[in-house]
Amino acid sequence: MCNGIPREDFPESQGNCSQVPCPDSFCLCECESTITNVPGTLLSWILQHFGFVSRSGLPPGLMDSLLFLSARRLVAHRPLPTVPAQLYPVLFQAAFLDGRPLVLQDLVAQWPFPVLNFEGIVGRRELLRDHPSKLCIQSVILAVVDQLRQDLEEAGHDSSRCRLRVLDVTGLRDDAAGRAPEGMSVWSGTVALAKACVEVSKHQRELQKCRSRSHKGRSSAMAAPRFIDIHADLFVNGTSYGILWDALQAGNTSPLRLKCREFQAEELCLAGIVSLLKSLDPSGVRRVDLRFNNLGLGGLSLVLPHLSRFLGLRSLRLPYSNVDVRRPTPESVLGIRCLARELGKLQSLRELNLGSSRLSGNLRHILCKLEAPLESLELAFCSLLPADFAFLSQSFHAPALKRLDLSGHDFSQTLLQPLQHLLEETSASLLHLDLMECRLTDSHLDALLVSLRHCSCLRSLGLFGNSFSTAGLKDLLWKTVVLPDLRLVVYPIPVDCYKSGLDPGWILEEQLDRECLGAVSAELGRMLESFGRADIVWTSNPYGHEALDYFCL
Repeated sequence: MCNGIPREDFPESQGNCSQVPCPDSFCLCECESTITNVPGTLLSWILQHFGFVSRSGLPPGLMDSLLFLSARRLVAHRPLPTVPAQLYPVLFQAAFLDGRPLVLQDLVAQWPFPVLNFEGIVGRRELLRDHPSKLCIQSVILAVVDQLRQDLEEAGHDSSRCRLRVLDVTGLRDDAAGRAPEGMSVWSGTVALAKACVEVSKHQRELQKCRSRSHKGRSSAMAAPRFIDIHADLFVNGTSYGILWDALQAGNTSPLRLKCREFQAEELCLAGIVSLLKSLDPSGVRRVDLRFNNLGLGGLSLVLPHLSRFLGLRSLRLPYSNVDVRRPTPESVLGIRCLARELGKLQSLRELNLGSSRLSGNLRHILCKLEAPLESLELAFCSLLPADFAFLSQSFHAPALKRLDLSGHDFSQTLLQPLQHLLEETSASLLHLDLMECRLTDSHLDALLVSLRHCSCLRSLGLFGNSFSTAGLKDLLWKTVVLPDLRLVVYPIPVDCYKSGLDPGWILEEQLDRECLGAVSAELGRMLESFGRADIVWTSNPYGHEALDYFCL
């Protein structure tokens, strides 16, 4: 089997796995290597149906493929001719990237493989994000619904050529870098998928009632329907709660079943969150993200017990949960114990985000039950104390951390030395470090750089919102350019780029001297080139790059 495609579908490749044409490889390689992965008869079929196609004006890489160029010509016309099964992935890719929803419906109606994976077939995530995709994704969902409706109406007659059993639409992203205007957000994708599940379930019930009435006194059992599982990342709020809950309830009996990989709930009441968590199929859930839900410590104590059924849960994100335990009370002590106990039950947990929770002096008590080290820990604006840094430095988490976010802490005074110690302990593993809005100035750079230069694997460094001068930034660049894996630095707008007499603590449009900022940016770019490190992106825009994801570390 290759990428979920049975070997028997490729008669020329029997006994030689290296000759099996994987869907992922059709357009992710250059023309020459693509051709070598295609069986001889298939390549002959392509050349017989297409003449020479000019490559002028096409971007390099993905588009530079004989298969892809031929596929683009083929999907430009309907109806499609009968094509070998091996061509379906590249035809799907071409139709998606060229925005041809009707062709996508035709392909899904005759999909010859059990799995259709959007991200795997379309290619890199930025292609899935940046291309106009809403109509295309909706057309695929509609085609799946049509296939199941047909199956239900023709029960007992297997006339469909579609072999689809799993539709995987994971990989849609809502990030600060933005999507194409016609793109589909995770929220709208969730609603579309939920409506599809509800529609198929409703059609099934209507057919069952109709057949029950027409077979009074006789057995009216329907033939077992074909089931299609939709794997998706789900994003729900108060507006979409109802339709998603209906879809998850319908999934118990409906031919179209929603399977969640990443679950995000925002601005949702406690009862709604618990209800949805209990309705999810636990087998594939790898992330739960609950933010802006105003749960408080008491609410988290009621939600977290429902997470232990997700055995594969690796990421738990709980930012902006309105947790404040700076002043201990009997209730907060009990709440912290409950929180720690439930976190300890999540044996696969590797990422934890407690951003904007006021945890002063309690980090040890919250993390004490974890049995495996965390690899990603976000503690932005958590009001940590030196004791919290000391615990983290001495814990088994420190040498395993790949990502650390300590933004929003005041490192200008007593926390600087504890930070240095922590960075020393994480230096062998740390890939991404965020220290934004930490009141750092030029006077703190020497001490900070001593620790940073030991982080030999560091890939990205976030320092936006601190108060460095242009001279300080040059020193930072000069002393970090030696880090071999460094690729991104988000630096603060230099204090000397603010107009005289204005407060740099408030970043307002009218305060900036944009000509000065442009000159600084250009000079930093020239320095990078002179050091032979033009591969490093230095930017003062904290939102101009794709958000980091633990699963991409």
